[in-house]
Amino acid sequence: IPESFLKPFLFVFYSRAIKTNQDLLPETPWTHIFYNDFWGTLLTHSGSHKSYRPLCTLSFRINHALGGMDPWGYHVVNVLLHAAVTGLFTNFSRILFGDGYWTLIAGLLFASHPIHTEAVAGIVGRADVGACLFFLLSLMCYVKHCSTRSSSASTWGWILGTGLCAGCSMLWKEQGVTVLAISAVYDIFVFHRLKMHQIIPALCKRKNLSLFFSIALLTSWGTALLGVRLYWMGNKPPSFSNSDNPAADSDSFLTRTLTFFYLPTKNLWLLLCPDTLSFDWSMDAVPLLKAVSDWRNLHTVAFYAGLLLLAYYSLKGSSNERECNGKTVMNGKQNANGHSCHSEMEYKTLEVKSSFASKEENGIKKHGVQKLPLPSTENIVVLSLSLLIVPFVPATNLFFYVGFVIAERVLYVPSMGFCLLVTVGVRALYVKAHKRFLKNLVFCSTAALIVFYGLKTVVRNGDWQNEEMLYRSGIKVNPAKAWGNLGNVLKSQSKISEAESAYRNALYYRSNMADMLYNLGLLLQENSRFSEALHYYKLAIGSRPTLASAYLNTGIILMNQGKPEEARRTFLKCSEIPDENLKDPHAHKSSVTSCLYNLGKLFHEQGHYEVRLQICLFCPL
Repeated sequence: IPESFLKPFLFVFYSRAIKTNQDLLPETPWTHIFYNDFWGTLLTHSGSHKSYRPLCTLSFRINHALGGMDPWGYHVVNVLLHAAVTGLFTNFSRILFGDGYWTLIAGLLFASHPIHTEAVAGIVGRADVGACLFFLLSLMCYVKHCSTRSSSASTWGWILGTGLCAGCSMLWKEQGVTVLAISAVYDIFVFHRLKMHQIIPALCKRKNLSLFFSIALLTSWGTALLGVRLYWMGNKPPSFSNSDNPAADSDSFLTRTLTFFYLPTKNLWLLLCPDTLSFDWSMDAVPLLKAVSDWRNLHTVAFYAGLLLLAYYSLKGSSNERECNGKTVMNGKQNANGHSCHSEMEYKTLEVKSSFASKEENGIKKHGVQKLPLPSTENIVVLSLSLLIVPFVPATNLFFYVGFVIAERVLYVPSMGFCLLVTVGVRALYVKAHKRFLKNLVFCSTAALIVFYGLKTVVRNGDWQNEEMLYRSGIKVNPAKAWGNLGNVLKSQSKISEAESAYRNALYYRSNMADMLYNLGLLLQENSRFSEALHYYKLAIGSRPTLASAYLNTGIILMNQGKPEEARRTFLKCSEIPDENLKDPHAHKSSVTSCLYNLGKLFHEQGHYEVRLQICLFCPL
């Protein structure tokens, strides 16, 4: 057992998720993956993050078995997953826009969007990409179910596939279960083309029994998955520190409300204009909104007003003139791609026909698959808004507090709704523009947007080439955490003076960071500046009394300074710290073990051999 626990604390969890995650090792039974959280902590432990993503951890284990800690294999899997998701999303877009430029535009927007960089370039972002893959597979299964529901017995196999893929998506990441709600929106607003006022009457009609039964199955699947998920995590929500989510820790109801309402606005802006991106948005990266007079509340009002207006006009319906795939269509005339678009009266007729009429009236071909017209702009907007909002709801602090302020990787799934919304908006502008010049302007502007997104993605990928570049890029957004992590990198490069300067910069922005105080003390201890190190260890303990490693190194310094009694009291206090509500109980136990070892050594040097033997017997080697 080492005499000291000389290991700096990193603020990002990549190390815990992969490098120090025991669930990736071949000697660990693979079944442990299904009982531990994403970071390798027992899910029912009080300090667990409650992030239950066993399929993602399993993929890490396979990577580890094939290539060890070589990052190349991990990155290849992430890129392949993103390529697969992009292909599936483009295929889904074809259902909404048909074959043509609009489907291509939607796919290119998704493939090139800079907000995806963290999810694809960061290894732990695989959870979001994998969840999105099964999210789309589940949605495509439900689309197939809808098209075969009235004609084929195999349709219930498709809805079974919907539920299974939704479960797999949730086992990659929690938000994957929201695909069931998106499937219901697709069925009601896209497949059946119902308006808001038509939903209840349609579900109450006996001839719409198949629709009612499908929605009931989706609801049952969702309830069952959420119930099992809650039970498996011990029926308790996770607990987070103040720095993870400062608004959640605020005593002011007004501050919490204003900040939580503002955060979705900030997330939408990152999708619209991803100019400033960061590996971390916690702490004070987004200052709290403490008063109604804060000018950022204007952004909040504008955001929700625009969202409600867009949703209202889409759900209400529009005039007889409709745009469909780049053509203006009046009262159901045929468009250029051979798909018919329908007026409001024809939608009502189509709703009846698509559910109750004979196969001939439904346009069902001999193989039993119903050929549907392309949905209207309003239908696509409703689905796009749902795809943008619903998967993001778990991150809004609406039902439970989350352990972050903003996380770019969380926007991976909602970005599909954003890309669809931009595409349908561009298509609407293209249709409304009657002059050729204006049409070309709309098309060229869209192409320029895709190019700019792609260039920003290339630049952002450069930031993710190594840790130093990544942390330097985050100084503008979150200086405390960025400087702290940069200090760890510089220290590993033996740039001691630069590392010390980085640590002090971090403490300048946030003086009570226990991890940073500890890291600075560790740096000073390694350079034989023991008195200064002792000072920062004590500050770290004052900031976080459960930081066992600070007690450990404090005791070691006191032993070396010839203060055995103070060292003994420090070691004993460390050994009594429980691991409850600690994020990393494994590291805590390692520190406590080292404390007990050094305590035994201290007693041995003082000639108390029986006490030393008793301590060693209780030391969990």
